[in-house]
Amino acid sequence: MTDLESNLSSVQERIAAAARRAGRDPGDVTLVAVTKMQPPEVIQAAYDLGLRHFGENRVGEAEEKVGELPTDITWHMIGHIQSRKANRIVPLFQIVHSIDRLKIARRLNRICPEESTPLPVLLEVNVSGEESKDGFSASRWDSDAVERAALFAAVEEMLSLDHLQVQGLMTMAPIVADAESARPVFVHLRQLRDALVTAFPAANWHHLSMGMTDDFEVAVEEGATLVRVGRAIFSPDLPAWRTG
Repeated sequence: MTDLESNLSSVQERIAAAARRAGRDPGDVTLVAVTKMQPPEVIQAAYDLGLRHFGENRVGEAEEKVGELPTDITWHMIGHIQSRKANRIVPLFQIVHSIDRLKIARRLNRICPEESTPLPVLLEVNVSGEESKDGFSASRWDSDAVERAALFAAVEEMLSLDHLQVQGLMTMAPIVADAESARPVFVHLRQLRDALVTAFPAANWHHLSMGMTDDFEVAVEEGATLVRVGRAIFSPDLPAWRTG
């Protein structure tokens, strides 16, 4: 068994165990392998082991890889989107996790071909309150009426965009030494999702994209449907760069 195969098997087993602890079906959790800085041949090897969902942080890096790899891969855009590069997103990615402001949502909506299927997107929300984190402000959505109103107004506009299909929420937890310390962030995101289900019941709020190498098991226990894991699969001995 190769190191990659062993690493992948370990991550998959940990996801399944975390799901079972929470009384969930492991099949409800999708592993998105974060392939930042990984060459096409490594991604191909992971594909050959059964992975079909891969996440990239940068448009330029994705452009160098996507055309060299199988066409049935689902590519996830998980990094910050620069407005000037938004037009390059649509041809590359099948789902975008990182819609962190209305400007980007509106721009992607204009770019999507008129006749195309709506582009699946997730709203990136900052539920931890860290200034370094991107995303719609949501650390006090449940206690600050002004923040809640602004967030829900942004959501309402995004749901009206014809060429985007909102499918849930994404967040990044703070860097912590103990994964348990990230649990309140994941709980807060799930609670926000539940509030949005109530406020906008016709929308699709299925996905919670949360959890990375250092905390994905806790995220799964709290309802993650998409976990973004890179280092634990490809280079577990490297320090935590928070790229997966």
